Amino acid sequence: MDVLLLGGTGWLGGEVARAAVARGHAVTALTRGAGVPDGVAHVRGDRTEDGAYDAVAGRDWDLVLDVVHQPGLVRSAVQALGDRARRWVYVSSGSVYRATDDPAGDETDPLHDPLTSDHAGPEDYAGAKVACENLVLEALGDRAVVARAGLIGGRGDRSDRFGYYPAAFARAGSEAVLLPAVGETTVQTVSAADLAAWLVAAGEGDASGVYDTYGEPIAFADLVALARAAAGHQGPVHEADPDWLVAHGVGYFMGPRSLPFWLPAGHELTVTRPSARARAAGLSWRPYRRLVDEALTDERTLGFDRERRAGLTRAEELELLAALAGD
Repeated sequence: MDVLLLGGTGWLGGEVARAAVARGHAVTALTRGAGVPDGVAHVRGDRTEDGAYDAVAGRDWDLVLDVVHQPGLVRSAVQALGDRARRWVYVSSGSVYRATDDPAGDETDPLHDPLTSDHAGPEDYAGAKVACENLVLEALGDRAVVARAGLIGGRGDRSDRFGYYPAAFARAGSEAVLLPAVGETTVQTVSAADLAAWLVAAGEGDASGVYDTYGEPIAFADLVALARAAAGHQGPVHEADPDWLVAHGVGYFMGPRSLPFWLPAGHELTVTRPSARARAAGLSWRPYRRLVDEALTDERTLGFDRERRAGLTRAEELELLAALAGD
């Protein structure tokens, strides 16, 4: 197959490029910068500029893959390349789903309203992804595959979310670790490598339409137990009530001074999505223990004391543990 990646130097794009090369495909990446993975042809182009696709628009592609969330960039891409693509795979997000009281938990759940502007600000992410999906589906029809991913983890993850708990247990040693009291909450993380392999396979075959591509559902308590075992933690574990955490300035899910996997009730990512359609189409899930081990290896390499994009620093955690003990 001749594969065109719109991007390809980032985390998921890089995994897709490596997966496609490993399967024997000829891969080209259209990017603004350099540094594409080994075995990938590089075409320099800025998608915000006129003529960005000129160097790749004059030929046929077996697969075009895009992950961008700006509707204007998706619009220009499908206009320039849609007629020359046998299959178009667009990586969307579970953020497109509205939070509902009784969701079906599959691709038929209600979505946010699509963004009407070509340019999305940070607060427009959900609506922008809906708009991008619509542009791809309307332009490509049954040649389009839309993959709605939830939380992605694994090798190379720089969001610091999935790796936080393995790192927290490892850095604590025999001391205490703070967890959110989330009861029987179920969480899901898909390995970037597993998702990438499925995206390439979807482009090889006759898949079409929308697929949830979440990870395997697992109880948060079970995931934490795997992280604790991988880190060899022997110290105590203290759970804090969500209201207490909010009152003490701890944020949800991501960002500084946060706790990953902890979300407000009714958030769309709290809905369990079994991804049955993608599983039937070949999506595989590596065991969570393997995913935890990969994350812990990355965390050790990067350093537990670095500035985190998600989670608590050890100093913040100790401060909160002391406050919890005093209440």
